[in-house]
Amino acid sequence: MAQHFAGRRSAFLRLPPAGVFICFVVITLTLLGLVALFSASQAMHDNPAVLLRKQIIWLVIASLAGVFTMFINLDALRPLSYFLAGVAIFALVAVLIPGIGVTVNGAQRWIDFGPMRLQVSEIGKLGLLFALAHYLSNNKRYLDQFVRGFVVPCGIVGIFCSLILLEPDFGTTFLCGAVGGVMLFLAGMRMKFLIPATVSALTGFAILVYNDPVRLARITSFLNVEGNRSDSAYQLWQGILAFGAGGLQGVGLGSGRQQMSFLPEAHTDFIFSIIGEELGFFFTAGVVVLFMMLFFVGILQLKRAPGLYHYLLVMGALLFITFQALINIGVVTGCLPTKGISLPFISYGGSNLVFMFVLTGIILNGFRTWEFSTLQPKRDL
Repeated sequence: MAQHFAGRRSAFLRLPPAGVFICFVVITLTLLGLVALFSASQAMHDNPAVLLRKQIIWLVIASLAGVFTMFINLDALRPLSYFLAGVAIFALVAVLIPGIGVTVNGAQRWIDFGPMRLQVSEIGKLGLLFALAHYLSNNKRYLDQFVRGFVVPCGIVGIFCSLILLEPDFGTTFLCGAVGGVMLFLAGMRMKFLIPATVSALTGFAILVYNDPVRLARITSFLNVEGNRSDSAYQLWQGILAFGAGGLQGVGLGSGRQQMSFLPEAHTDFIFSIIGEELGFFFTAGVVVLFMMLFFVGILQLKRAPGLYHYLLVMGALLFITFQALINIGVVTGCLPTKGISLPFISYGGSNLVFMFVLTGIILNGFRTWEFSTLQPKRDL
């Protein structure tokens, strides 16, 4: 009996090969981010280790949050999904209140807690993920109905996206809308509902961008980067120059020029350009390959999900990580209009790092739980 219990316990703690690979990818990307951050912050402080120390502190917090998420009982947490969503909505409303939310560069997205700031939209992503996965799995039989299969789930996505848009944060709004839309599609929402909703959302989003001078300028400058390289496309142009200077092998760590006050936000949104300049094409291609492998390894494991709730949670976590990486890489390479959104595991920023590790914990939790459930002996009938 003791041996049987010990065997079950070790199986419960053990990660399957796919989980080990996910850990390898996340650790590799995180370590690369620390190296790139140290190099990118050389021109920002007298001591370039200032930002590195802060990021390491956040990394410790993120690691603890990820490990906790990996071992928590997702099924036991499920009844609290709407409570988590309510807390997230409360935080998204609170950050819009003057005196509570902190405004930086015209956007009110942070709440100040003394030595650290919390970017509230990260909590919103988590609340959206749990609320949508819980609702869709509970109402999968009614997704062909107008109210329960269309109005309510689209309303859940709409509430979170609207509050994030008010900050304003167009990039995160688009990310949440994209992830939410894919989750609705995978859950089985009827196309007669999903297609008009998607078209309407994209149309409304385009109208808001058109009527916002700052965002519209980013679109127009993106269409003519070279012509606006001294004005609205300056940041993107400098990022492209960094990739060109790096070539195949890079100029070497610490030898790049762009982080020396040429490239704004080199340590956050455009850190991928620093990797391209100093480490070259092979490293940047390696980053892209790692994100792709993380996604496809996760996709291959989803067939083992015991139900729609687990499936949507893990799928949503994978989508948030890979879509965000796709948007960031698309922006810094000039394939997408400039938008301030960080590169997962690599960019400087505590809130996003913690959130990414929590998402990783959800993915590993699913892999570990599904592996353990297949190892349990069947009961005699």
